[in-house]
Amino acid sequence: MPQYTPPVRDTRFILDHVVQLDKHANLPGFANATPDVVNAVLEEGGKFVAEVLFPVNLSGDQQGCTRHADGSVTTPDGFKEAYKQFVESGWATLAAPEEFGGQAMPHVVSTAFEEYMISANMAFAMYPGLTHGAIAALLAKGSQAQKELYVPKMVSGEWGGTMNLTEPQCGTDLGLIKTKAEPQGDGSYAITGTKIFISSGEHDLTSNIIHLVLAKTPGAPDSSKGISLFVVPKVLVNDDGSLGDRNGVTCGSIEHKMGIHANSTCVMNYDGATGWLVGEEMKGLAAMFIMMNAARLGVGLQGLGVAETAYQNAVAYAGDRRQGRALTGAAEPAEKADTLFVHPDVRRMLMEAKALTEGLRALCLWGALQVDLAHKAATEEEREMADDLIGLLTPVIKGYGTDKGYDIATSAQQVYGGHGYIAEWGMEQYVRDARIAMIYEGTNGVQAMDLVGRKLAQKGGRAVQAFFKLVAGEIADAKAQDEATAEFAGRLEKALGDLQASTMWFMANGMQNPNHVGAGAHSYMHIMGIVATGLMWLRMVRAANALLAAGEGDAKFLGAKLVTARFYAERIMPDTGALRRKIEGGADAIMALDPEMFLAA
Repeated sequence: MPQYTPPVRDTRFILDHVVQLDKHANLPGFANATPDVVNAVLEEGGKFVAEVLFPVNLSGDQQGCTRHADGSVTTPDGFKEAYKQFVESGWATLAAPEEFGGQAMPHVVSTAFEEYMISANMAFAMYPGLTHGAIAALLAKGSQAQKELYVPKMVSGEWGGTMNLTEPQCGTDLGLIKTKAEPQGDGSYAITGTKIFISSGEHDLTSNIIHLVLAKTPGAPDSSKGISLFVVPKVLVNDDGSLGDRNGVTCGSIEHKMGIHANSTCVMNYDGATGWLVGEEMKGLAAMFIMMNAARLGVGLQGLGVAETAYQNAVAYAGDRRQGRALTGAAEPAEKADTLFVHPDVRRMLMEAKALTEGLRALCLWGALQVDLAHKAATEEEREMADDLIGLLTPVIKGYGTDKGYDIATSAQQVYGGHGYIAEWGMEQYVRDARIAMIYEGTNGVQAMDLVGRKLAQKGGRAVQAFFKLVAGEIADAKAQDEATAEFAGRLEKALGDLQASTMWFMANGMQNPNHVGAGAHSYMHIMGIVATGLMWLRMVRAANALLAAGEGDAKFLGAKLVTARFYAERIMPDTGALRRKIEGGADAIMALDPEMFLAA
C-alpha cells in the first residue's frame, strides 16, 4: 500500500529562504502570515490531508464516480464525508478575500497547502481547485451583484464551481465553439450547447455548482472574438441567496478516462439553461484567460504533487527491497542481498526525482509569490515586474512542471520493477493521474507555443529580458560574494547562455520560417524550465551554505540540499546544451514529409 508524508520541513525552508516571506510582512495579507500561523497551516494542513484525504485516494480511484439515471453523480465512498471536514475546517477559505468570508492569506501559503492536498488525493483536490478558478474570474469580471450572490458560498465551499470551455469539435481553438446564448429580454440568456471534459461538472459534494460557460450571442463573429462568458448555476439562486428551481443543465455522461477516476469529468448538456453575462459581451476570452492562467499554475502544482508522493514511495521501496549486490562488493554481507539503494541506476532515478521535486516546489511557491506581488506589491514597478515574470513563467511551470512530474512518476514506478505495474502497490495510479496534467488546460505543446509565440515578444520582450537580468544578477552576486556557490553559479551561467542563445536564434530565424519557432518551442520551454529551477537551486545552495557557516539548522538536511544541488548542476543542467542544439536544427526535417509518407513502407 502507498504512503504519504507532507514535506513540511522542505516547504518551510523554501518559504523562509527562497520566497522569504518575512520580507513581505508589510504587504496586505502578509501580516497575517506570521511564522506561527504559517507553521500551523503547514502542520495542520499536512495532518488533515494525510489522515482524511490520503486514505480515500486508492479506494476512490478503484471505485470512481457514478452517474445515475436522473443525471446525478455520486462521488466515491468517503469523499462526501472528507469534503464536509474540508469545509468545516476552513481549508477552502485560506486565500479568499475577507469581504467574501475568506482568511485573506497570501496565495503562496495556500499554494503550499494545495500541493499537499494534490499529493494526498489529486482527484479530490480538483473539486475545490476548479471552484477557486471560477471565483477568480467572478472577482475580476463579475458585477458586484454577481459577486455578492455567488462568491461567499463558493468561498466557504458550500457551493462548487467549474469552467466550461471545451466542446466536441474544439479544444485549443475556442473560436470553433457552437454553444449559443440567446437574450431572454430580462437581462438573462438561454444557454444551449454541449461541453465536454468538464472536471467536477456534476457531483454530490455541494448543494449547488456555479458553472462559468463560454458561448456566442446572436450576430457575434464566428471566431474567438465572438466569445462571451456566462454564469450558469446548476440550481437557480433567488435574490436572497436561497436555492430555487433546477436549471436546464445536466450531466449527459461521465468520461471513461485513464486516471483521476474519483473526479467527475462530465459531458455537460445545456438545454436553454438560464445564464447571465459576466463582464462585457464578446469579451469572454479575457475572462477565460483569468481562469486558464490560474488553472495552469494549479496544473503545474499537480505535476509536482503527484511526483512527490510517487517519489516518497519509491524511496521507501528502495530501502526495503533487496535485489542483487552492490557493484563495489556486498554492502551488507550478513544479508542474502543488498537493498535497491546500492544500485547506481536506481540512485539515478531517485536523485532525479529528488532534485526536480525540491526544485519545482521552490519554483511553484516562488511563482505563487509573484501572483501575490502582482496585486499587492508596494509600488507599480514591483507589481509590473511580478506580473511580467509570472506571465512569462506560467507556461513553463505548467509545461515543464508536468512533463517532469510524469517522468518522475514513471521513474518511481520503474524503481518497483514488476511490482510497480501491479495495482495494489498504487504506483500505476500515480502514473495514470500524472498523465492528464500534460494534456488539460492546454497541452504542453500549446504551453510551449504560448511561451515562444506570445510571451517572448510581449511588451517588446520586456518580461524575458527581466528574467535574464534577474538570473544573471544572482549568478554574478553568488560568484562575487560566495565562493561556496561559485561552481553551481558557473554551471547555471552556462545554462542561461544556452537559453539566451536559443532566444536569439528564434529572433534571427523565426521571421523567415515560423515553423522554426514551432519546431523548437518544446525544447525551449524545457531550457527555460531548467534555468528557472536552477535559479531556485542557486538560492537554496546559498541559504544552506549560510546556515551551515552560522552553525544553524539541521546539518543533515542542509548537507542533503547541497548534494542534491550538485546532482542538479552535473546531471540536469547540462541538458540545456543538447536542447539548444535541437532548436538550432530547425524545422526542415520535422516538416519535410508529406502526410501520406508517414505510413510509407
